[in-house]
Amino acid sequence: MSTAIGQPRLRLGPIDRIGASPALTCAAIVLLTVSGFMLDRVTAADRQWILGACCWLFLAVVLRYATPVERAQTMVVIVVATCFEIIGSVIWGVYIYRHGNLPMFVPPGHGMVYLFGLRFTQTRWAQQHPRDLVRIAIVGAVAWAVLGLTVLERTDVGGAWGVFVLTFFMIRGRVPHVYAGVFLFVAFLELYGVAMGTWAWEPEIPGTGIPNGNPPSGIASGYVFFDICAIWMAPRLLGWIGRLRRAPRPEPR
Repeated sequence: MSTAIGQPRLRLGPIDRIGASPALTCAAIVLLTVSGFMLDRVTAADRQWILGACCWLFLAVVLRYATPVERAQTMVVIVVATCFEIIGSVIWGVYIYRHGNLPMFVPPGHGMVYLFGLRFTQTRWAQQHPRDLVRIAIVGAVAWAVLGLTVLERTDVGGAWGVFVLTFFMIRGRVPHVYAGVFLFVAFLELYGVAMGTWAWEPEIPGTGIPNGNPPSGIASGYVFFDICAIWMAPRLLGWIGRLRRAPRPEPR
C-alpha cells in the first residue's frame, strides 16, 4: 500500500503497534500485571528475579516510544517509589509481600503504573472526555472510602484520608487526569494483588493505631507525591545530563 504522494507506508510490527498506541500499551500493562501476579503465586523467592527481569525488559521496550521527559519522569517515579517501598514495607511493615521481601518486579512495576496513568490519558476516549475521567475516578474513590468507613469488613480510616488527599489533587492539581488514570489502575492493581496474596496490608498502620483497609481505598494518593517529584525532578535531571554531555572532555596527554 502506498501513500498519496507515492511513498510506501511503513508497516508497524506488533511491538511497534503496542508502543505507538496508548490503548494497546495500557492493555499490555494490564495483561502483564495479571499474568505476573499469577506466576508469582507459584514462584519461589529466589526465582522472583525472573519476573523482575521480564518487567524491566517490557518497560525498556515501551519507554522507547516515550519522550525524553516521560522517560525521565518514569525513572524518577521508580526511584522515589522504591524508597517508599523500603520504608513502608521492609522497615515499617505497613504491608507485607508474600515472601516478606521486596520482590524484584516491584520497582519496574511502579514505572508501569505511572506509565499506564500517562498513556491512559492519551487514549482517544480520555482525550475526548477528560472531565468525565476525573469525575469517574472521584466518584469511585469517594464511594470506596465511604464503604471502608461503614460496611467493609475492615475499617479503613487510613485509606479515607488518602482519598481526601487524592480527591483534592484531582480537583486542584496540575494533572488531574493523570491522577485519575493512576487511581483506576492502582485500584485494580491493589484489589487483584491482595486477592492473589501477592501482598497484604496490616489491620492498623504500625505505631499509630489508625485502622487500615486491605487494601486501603486511598493508596493511589501516594502517586500524587511521586508525580510531583517526577514533574519537578525530570527536567532538572535532563538538564544535568545535557550539561554533562556538552562538557569538554580533557585531552589525552
